[in-house]
This record gives sequence, structure tokens and C-alpha cells, in this order.
Amino acid sequence: MAIQDSEKVIVRAAVAADAEAVAGIYNHYVNHTVVTFEEEPVGAVEMSRRIEEIQTASLPWLMAERGGATVGYAYASKWRTRRGYRFSAEVTVYVARDSGGRGIGTLVYTQLLTALRERGIHAAMGGIALPNDASVALHEKLGFKKVAHFEQAGFKFNRWIDVGYWQRIL
Repeated sequence: MAIQDSEKVIVRAAVAADAEAVAGIYNHYVNHTVVTFEEEPVGAVEMSRRIEEIQTASLPWLMAERGGATVGYAYASKWRTRRGYRFSAEVTVYVARDSGGRGIGTLVYTQLLTALRERGIHAAMGGIALPNDASVALHEKLGFKKVAHFEQAGFKFNRWIDVGYWQRIL
């Protein structure tokens, strides 16, 4: 379902005060899914540190809000540390568990890609724990193409998980 006008979503840059809301969204995925390989919930202090680390690297961390509530976020991190990778970034998006399927991921991810392009980033990569039909569909809808598939690269909830990478040239 697409976002309706009465459900206006605002996308803005993250601030330190967003850390608790971000942790709330993220920890659902930590505790109940293989979307992230993190195995322990992340507190607001650590999440604030992560937001600051991304922004200190001159990369965007964007928040999606609807009716004053945080409904999702997206950010970019360095793809690799070597200087030759400075024009590439890894991108990540999370939507609150009760807000999926409403176009929020598409909206915040699209604005993230625009912000990256404006910063001179040339290539964006998204890693996806597989299977994950919703994430694959989102990436491919936004022009990403699958470029890698690693078998049994992650381990969580007592099972091996494949990981795919999708890339988009900006």
C-alpha cells in the first residue's frame, strides 16, 4: 500500500535524540529475524555512537517520521576502508515492523540515494540476508542489480544464512 496524503511522512537527518527510536526499530530485527546478524539488542547510547560515527564520516543517516513517530530510517556507511573505495558506500534501511508495505522504505531509501549522489558517491551496495523477498524487491525497484551471492556466510538462530549483494551505480 502506498503512503496516503493523510499519512504524510517526513524524512530528515538523524540527531542524537533519535537513538532510542532507532534502537527500538532495529532491536525487533535483532531479536526476531536474520535481517541483521547482530545477536544482542543495541542500547540507545550505542546507537547514538553509531549515528555520530556515520555523520562524522560525512555520510547521511536519515529518519522517516509520520505523525511525530519514527517509522523508519536509512543510512550509508563506508563500503571499505581503503582510499580507493571512497566513492562507494554500503546502504541500509529499516522500517518499523508495523509500518511495512506502505512505501516508507522506498521514500527514505530514495532520499538516501539522492543524498549520496550529492556527496559524490558513485556506487551503492546493499547486503541482504537471504531469503528476503521484500528487501530484494525494494532494492530492485530502486535500480539495484544482484552482483554477488555468498552461501552460508552468516550464522544466527542456530542456522546458516546466505547473503546477497545488490549494487546500484548512482
